[in-house]
Amino acid sequence: MEALALARHAVEDRRLTVLSSLAGRTQAPRQLPGQTRVGGFGGIAGLTVFLQEQAIDLVVDATHPFAARVSQHAAVACAAAGVPRLALLRPPWSPQAGDNWITVADGEQAAASLEDLGRRVFLSVGRQDLAPYGRLTDHWFLLRMIDRPDETPALPNYEIVIGRGPFEEDEELALLEAHRIEALVSKNSGGGATYAKIAAARRLGLPVVMIDRPPPPPGDPVASVPEAVAWLEQRLA
Repeated sequence: MEALALARHAVEDRRLTVLSSLAGRTQAPRQLPGQTRVGGFGGIAGLTVFLQEQAIDLVVDATHPFAARVSQHAAVACAAAGVPRLALLRPPWSPQAGDNWITVADGEQAAASLEDLGRRVFLSVGRQDLAPYGRLTDHWFLLRMIDRPDETPALPNYEIVIGRGPFEEDEELALLEAHRIEALVSKNSGGGATYAKIAAARRLGLPVVMIDRPPPPPGDPVASVPEAVAWLEQRLA
């Protein structure tokens, strides 16, 4: 969402040519203003060459907080190409009064923690990170995805619902109640687009297994689009 908001602002500035890069993991990604490219770069070396050949002057890394390898590649490639890089990293969520969080470091710890929680789980971690939960043969999982997966998830018992945020709290509450969810697993992505599920779990008194973010690569991050705009203005001046 931050990348979309920043692109909308940046295309209004005639001093800028805006190029957004998407990973290509969804079949119908959001339309972004300006130019768009889809797909990988071929690692650090490929990204370095791309920055040089395209004469990129500035990079704003608005990658998802859990796409750690992408941000790491961007940091190294920008340093190699001599291109200033800003990390636009939205703040993580913090537990509120009434929350019942079990904070864990990764998917393996999240799966282990579910042994002592409910058997009907809303597993909101993305299709790339389902493997640790495959051993939980006594659990049933609700998965929400933007697109139907090409491959069958390696889970013993599950149901898939299709949806793209942002979601409303009452909508999430109805989803949890309709599927008799007893526990929620979520990455601490931050932002408002998917927070409603956390608020809905709070209202129902459900335990939330919250996966901490991986550490970001070195660099000075900003936490909001206005701060990123100010950084661009500084460089343009």
